[in-house]
Amino acid sequence: MAPEHERIPARRRSELHGHGLRLRRWDAGADSDVAVWLRGRSDPEFRRWNTPLATVTDLDGARASLRKQAENEADGNCAHFCVTDADSGTPLGHIGLNMIDRVTRAARVGYWVLPEARGHRVATRALTLVSRWTFTELELHRLELGHAVGHDASCRIARKCGFPYEGTLRGAMFDTGRYDAFRDVHLHARIATDPDPYEG
Repeated sequence: MAPEHERIPARRRSELHGHGLRLRRWDAGADSDVAVWLRGRSDPEFRRWNTPLATVTDLDGARASLRKQAENEADGNCAHFCVTDADSGTPLGHIGLNMIDRVTRAARVGYWVLPEARGHRVATRALTLVSRWTFTELELHRLELGHAVGHDASCRIARKCGFPYEGTLRGAMFDTGRYDAFRDVHLHARIATDPDPYEG
């Protein structure tokens, strides 16, 4: 467990609301959340652009993955949200902060959207909410966003949300479905003093 000063205070772990979305915590004890997590992580489009260290192929694996995520949150290393429709509560995807560094006040953000929710600006709206929360509530200074080179949709979302392209990280992530080959990553980032493209 992380020291108290490194944990995200309870008041800062509340739900996020706005832009027609409700961002809430994932619940490893809820069968519905486990099923959504499995669908998202096993989706071919997710796997095209991401090669996680632990693949999720069944409900037991999905539940274990969510439980591990909750443990990491308790340690103050990350903060993850289930993205849902504000009115219906229907799950739409996921967004989370990883590699939270309280010393340099930096973190990395990542997201995915379920197939049926794509094309409705879900990732853009969720990233807008989480970015504001990161800078105002968590008081971090820098938020990075990396995506595989060629993932044009993610590149557009980053730029739209005020994350300019900063450069290419060579061989910075695993290639599709492989752990013995690598591919390049486009790095985008925002810092707390950058203008909010959606403010006002």
